[in-house]
Amino acid sequence: MCDYSAKSVKQRAAAKDDHLVTRSISTHTRGFTPITDPATAVCLLPGTELAFDRPVRVDERRVLGVFKTATTIPHTVARFRQVEKANQSTHHDALEFPDGTLVKLNTLVEGQTATVLQLPATPKTAIEAEDQRRAAYV
Repeated sequence: MCDYSAKSVKQRAAAKDDHLVTRSISTHTRGFTPITDPATAVCLLPGTELAFDRPVRVDERRVLGVFKTATTIPHTVARFRQVEKANQSTHHDALEFPDGTLVKLNTLVEGQTATVLQLPATPKTAIEAEDQRRAAYV
């Protein structure tokens, strides 16, 4: 499953070693697609680890409405997670970087490439299962 705003497009689950690119998935959201299939959204589970080819660039204009150049996050690895799960009217998909910085996928600059390093482990406790549960809003 992907964030609520990607429900109208073809989707598939991420797999280890997938080569992905950031793209606009619909008019209201950005996310990941396979490099070879821009029409399919790749859905990540919370805990999925990614390695980008270059430091990650964020387009803050998409969030703040402020006109300035893209910001570069000085990291090439990130862990996918969901934020603000209780808020039905926001994007939930985000990346967490090693320094704790959180960036919503919707703000990523298009055209960045990443590889799925690792999928999350199977949860062994109720707390771990809840951490991996995706927000499922229509």
